[in-house]
Amino acid sequence: MADPHWLFGDQLGPGFLRPDARGGGPGRDSLVVMVEARSVFRRRRFHRAKAHLVLSAMRHRAAELGDRVRYVRADTYREGLREAVPTGPVTVHHPTSRAALALVNRLEQVRVLPARGFLVPHDAFASWADGREGHRLRQEDFYHWVRRTHGLLMDGEEPAGGRWNLDRDNREPPPAAASLGAPAPYRPREDDIDAEVRHDLDRWERAGEVSFVGRDGPRIFPATRREALAALRRFTGTRLAGFGPYEDAMLAGDPVMSHSLLSSSLNLGLLDPAECVERAEAAWRAGEAPLNSVEGFVRQVAGWREYVWQLYWHFGEDYRRRNALGHRAPLPEWFTELDADAVTARCLSTVLGQVRDTGWTHHIPRLMVLGSHALQQGWEPAALTDWFHRCFVDGYDWVMLPNVVGMSQYADGGRMTTKPYTSGGAYIDRMSDLCGPCAYRPGERSGERACPFTRGYWSFQHRHRALLAANPRTARAVSGLDRLADLDALLREERERGNRPP
Repeated sequence: MADPHWLFGDQLGPGFLRPDARGGGPGRDSLVVMVEARSVFRRRRFHRAKAHLVLSAMRHRAAELGDRVRYVRADTYREGLREAVPTGPVTVHHPTSRAALALVNRLEQVRVLPARGFLVPHDAFASWADGREGHRLRQEDFYHWVRRTHGLLMDGEEPAGGRWNLDRDNREPPPAAASLGAPAPYRPREDDIDAEVRHDLDRWERAGEVSFVGRDGPRIFPATRREALAALRRFTGTRLAGFGPYEDAMLAGDPVMSHSLLSSSLNLGLLDPAECVERAEAAWRAGEAPLNSVEGFVRQVAGWREYVWQLYWHFGEDYRRRNALGHRAPLPEWFTELDADAVTARCLSTVLGQVRDTGWTHHIPRLMVLGSHALQQGWEPAALTDWFHRCFVDGYDWVMLPNVVGMSQYADGGRMTTKPYTSGGAYIDRMSDLCGPCAYRPGERSGERACPFTRGYWSFQHRHRALLAANPRTARAVSGLDRLADLDALLREERERGNRPP
């Protein structure tokens, strides 16, 4: 009989229990071990909806496996594994965090198998990156390589449609309507397992064992393979066609728009990235979705998601402590508590409210509202990374570390991106319907009606003037500081506001 196999809570799809082509990995008759460790929820103050989703997914998977699984609820992973398999060897697929990998490497009985749930093996990425050190590992180059290697959206040796990247077709501002009018996304139905999870979370909170942030409304993300496949079918069949043009737009009353909502299912291991991009490509080849929408989705999954996963391991543990801009300000309580009602700025209040209520927003509110405000205020990047990890249903250490430290906060000094991503209120006004009813005006830099993002943008430019002036991509914006007659006033107002909610 094959060795018992340990499944972490983000390795829940069938691919994690399937032998590879050479017979490696868990056997079809392997005992499956799953450990629900309470210490995970004590170490971090997670979003309540995220805790619910993870526990629901784990318990649903255990119920599916039936007598094959040994499911242990313990204080720590080490204690749970000892209870499940007191002696003898255990296999586990490469975990998704450095902390978990360090744990399994310390356990002598555990043998670590290659990672699953991604398109690119670690050794293949290492070969691609070899010789590129000293140069930026450009995401676009990586994306082209993945497309070629896996034959995704290719016509022979050339990209389908003649262009690799159709991003310029996917930057439309939102239509003049409260909603995009896209077909509704798939929504699962809660069951007895969800009720049990909610009961346990309530009990742990009452006992003071754990503390959560955010709201735990009806579960809106898949917790099973069946639900995840239904969500994938709904997206590719009815929503993918309208995804591309407005993927960077924001609507106050329609936070989902045409986005796939598949990230949590991918990151729980319920969906494999290959099946997602192949189904999307099939929709294009069948004439059911335009190329710009399909390419945009493929780029998110096969380009960006794979890139972030690889950089998490490639950059090493020291990457976590990068802080090239020297930002040290603590995250304010209104932000960490998701107190959207304390915020006057409509864009920030709306997005923070979405996180509070669902543990999710799409990539543009994350980058250009939450991340941009944090960058402008000089909040400490490691603390912000931890906040994103805890507060998003699809947030894991490997997801958020490169996305926040590299992409959002420019804390790595440009190893991942060529410039800081921040803007004044004009960008938010152009790409959303959030500014019209707001108490602030995106075109005003100082005074009572000054937009916090516009004032914050120029304050950021001033604070890092020397660094940004030396970057060809930001030098022109920095030169604009000399033309601001109200620069002293806006800087004084920014200092006086401090970390109060904008």
